[in-house]
Amino acid sequence: MLYFALTCVLIVLDQWMKAWAIDNLMGQPIRTLIPGILGLRYIENTGAAFSILSGKQLVLILITFIILGAIFGLFIRAVKNHEHFIVQLSYSLIMAGAIGNFIDRVRFNYVVDFFEFKFINFPIFNVADVAIVSGVILLAIATLFLDYNL
Repeated sequence: MLYFALTCVLIVLDQWMKAWAIDNLMGQPIRTLIPGILGLRYIENTGAAFSILSGKQLVLILITFIILGAIFGLFIRAVKNHEHFIVQLSYSLIMAGAIGNFIDRVRFNYVVDFFEFKFINFPIFNVADVAIVSGVILLAIATLFLDYNL
């Protein structure tokens, strides 16, 4: 139940931050948070990670829906089998991020991104992206060090 609640909280946080970005960053110059390191810049991403499949929203919606089904199934199995908390947490994070970006794709036909690293050439991202990447890293740790098998 804890991980389900975490998923819901992250989805709400992601959507709230995106609404804030729309209201406060759209049409505005880049805002510096940490000089030379992190800034805020509003963009509308019509693709997936690194703009893969840019402009192919229906395909991305279908792929996300299928992946969400698989992740949800793995999450339920992990909870029922009392897998290590890192495994359950990883699926929770991945689901939250995927659902957050899925909501944007369905509502807007693009995903709202706004965090920008200034010190490297890295894609602009959002809270959902952070959740997905964190979840994948934790799942890799579980697979490598905790002997977890998908």
